[in-house]
Order: sequence, then structure tokens, then C-alpha cells
Amino acid sequence: MSEMTDELLKDAKERMQKSVESTNHEFGSVRTGRASPALLDRVMVDYYGAPTPLRQLATISAPEAQLLSVQPYDVSSIKLLEKAIMESGIGLTPNNDGKVIRLAIPQLNEERRRELVKMVRGIAEEGRIAVRNVRRDTMQDLRELKEEGELGADDEHRAEGELQKLTDGAIATLDGYLKGKEDEILEV
Repeated sequence: MSEMTDELLKDAKERMQKSVESTNHEFGSVRTGRASPALLDRVMVDYYGAPTPLRQLATISAPEAQLLSVQPYDVSSIKLLEKAIMESGIGLTPNNDGKVIRLAIPQLNEERRRELVKMVRGIAEEGRIAVRNVRRDTMQDLRELKEEGELGADDEHRAEGELQKLTDGAIATLDGYLKGKEDEILEV
């Protein structure tokens, strides 16, 4: 295969890996009955008109297995942080004492576990779509190279086969992460 196809495949592999890593990071923000600061990664606060990640406005820690504590850097913003947590859809009710917001993590019931599994499957599907989009873009680049006469039909076919192997590998990795997360959610 030519240097250009190797370069295209290398780029596709890196982009697929980033999609898989991003999806795995998203899985971390789905709660499983244990307190983890990653649960609040997706919470955005409307701070002076700009959507700002909660993590940039407060220290988040898990002092106990079933408790998260959010300590704002600016105590006057505590109401904004509380509102953002309530509106985020993570299903936690904040309590504050004027200085610290505490989030008790309740045990998950069966219905909530099923909802979380659905949510995780949706996140995994978004990841698969991202991987397939990388494949589609790279296939398009390969076709353009062939049309420009810089790539033969055999080389294009070989590169497409390699690309499919990369895609299958990335999706298999994603499915493995999904299985692990589902097991974690359904574990009682």
C-alpha cells in the first residue's frame, strides 16, 4: 500500500481510538450506586452567562461510598451550582449548609437500573456512530485518491479491508466497555 493510504489508516485509527476513549469517559458519568466525582462531569453551570463545567467552579470529592461533596470556590455561587445539579438529570437531590453541597447517592432500584442500562446503551451507540463516521470519511478520502489516479483499485480495496478491521476492533472495544458498565449497573 502507498504511503498516503498508510497515513489515512493511521489517522483513522487515532480518531477511532479517541471516539472509544471519549465514550468510555462518558460511561464514567453514569452513576452506579457508588459515589464517584465523575458523576458530575456532564453538569454545566450557567455562570455569568457562560456554560461552565461544575468541575471548574468547585472541588468535588467522595468522602464516603454513598456521598459526594461539592465545595464551591466562590461560596456565593452555591445556589447556581445547586440549580445546575438539579437540572442536570442525574437524579440526585443536593443539600447545602451554605458552604458545601452534599449529594447522597441512593441505592438503585430495579427500574432505575434498567433506565441507566438504556442510557449507557445510547451512549455506546453514539460511540459506534462516531467510529462509523470516521470509517465513512476515510472511505471517501480513499475514493477521492482513486479518482485522482493516485491510488489503484487493488490498493483501495486492500485499504478498505484494513479500515474495516480497524472499525470492527474499535466497535468490539466499545462493546466490551458497554458490557462492563452494564454489569456494574446491574450488580446488586
